[in-house]
Amino acid sequence: MVDYCDIAARLIIALLFGCVIGIERNLHGKPTGMKTLGLVALGAAMVTMASMEFAPLDGSHSQDALSRAIQGVITGIGFLGAGVIVFNNDSSKVKGLTTAASIWVTAGIGIVCGMGAWRIACIGLILVLLLFLLGHPLERLLHRRWLGKSEKERADIDLHEE
Repeated sequence: MVDYCDIAARLIIALLFGCVIGIERNLHGKPTGMKTLGLVALGAAMVTMASMEFAPLDGSHSQDALSRAIQGVITGIGFLGAGVIVFNNDSSKVKGLTTAASIWVTAGIGIVCGMGAWRIACIGLILVLLLFLLGHPLERLLHRRWLGKSEKERADIDLHEE
């Protein structure tokens, strides 16, 4: 028997987790936002769950089908991520790497939500948000301490890709 509550929970949580990551990106003026990353996580969860549905009637699922679905999601997300990476010839700077990585990790969170691996999904979401919250200040501190760069010099060099 199909457990529609379990299906809904997996999809809704994937969507919400993707939206949380998207809100953080949007608040920092990045090209992906709540809707985009919500859709990425939801789509990854749906593909993962669809592959699990092709399982025998005893409830077990085919590891091969699941593996192929995950590989397909990750490959497809690579193309989406590549679309946000831009090289500026004038400044010789690359922009969008963190955004592309956030799309990729959001798909991963969607995959584990689709599998019903709640602990992995929650820990992954917490780690992503901690990295977004603490990453920039930590990079700034390390650059100041070990590279001896002032705020002005770092702004001129633009050591951050985004």
